[in-house]
Amino acid sequence: MDNGAMVATYDEEAEATGWYGPEVAFGLTYAYVQPGQSILDIGIGTGLGSVLFRKAGLEVYGMDISPQMIEACRSKGFTSLQLHDLTKPPYPYNSESMDHAICSGVLNFFSDLAPIFQEVGRILRNGGLFVFVIGDRNEDEEHEITVGAEHTKSDRTVTMYKHSPQQIDNWIKRCGFKLMRSLAFTIFMDRERTKSMSAKVYLTKKVASIELWEKLSKNM
Repeated sequence: MDNGAMVATYDEEAEATGWYGPEVAFGLTYAYVQPGQSILDIGIGTGLGSVLFRKAGLEVYGMDISPQMIEACRSKGFTSLQLHDLTKPPYPYNSESMDHAICSGVLNFFSDLAPIFQEVGRILRNGGLFVFVIGDRNEDEEHEITVGAEHTKSDRTVTMYKHSPQQIDNWIKRCGFKLMRSLAFTIFMDRERTKSMSAKVYLTKKVASIELWEKLSKNM
């Protein structure tokens, strides 16, 4: 499948299943950002999470583990892209080099979000925003879920993770952020919308200086 076909298929599936994460994330954030500011999309995929920010005049930077996704972004006109594995810090950006960051549709694949939050805390300037989407759960719900082949559109199952508000609150405070806003919504796993998962968008702000952030990260 060429890059154009892959982009069309990926984006079409997102539209058909009612994936509104990018719109919800932008809606919580747009009042606090300005044209000309930088925003780092962590796990940028085909760029769905950043399109609205680019239209609003922000300069989008992106990183992803997949060369195919990076090329898909290039086909949409994104240029400031890095090929990098999110599980392997440090990320290829200088400390305090970005105004804001977004992570949409990626964190569901990580059990422990602390390493990602730590890196975002390092990369963002003080006062920078980090907006992210997670699979939401109550404390009495399972942390780990298995998504069957009928929903992955492949011959394999995928393990995904849901995170509780208590977990998120702990991680963001430990990594030098404070919560500004959050909003729950629904993710559908199939086009027929027979299987769904609760999700939540969090908008946070970096409140720790780089010196305090370094102390926080050493104590983790």
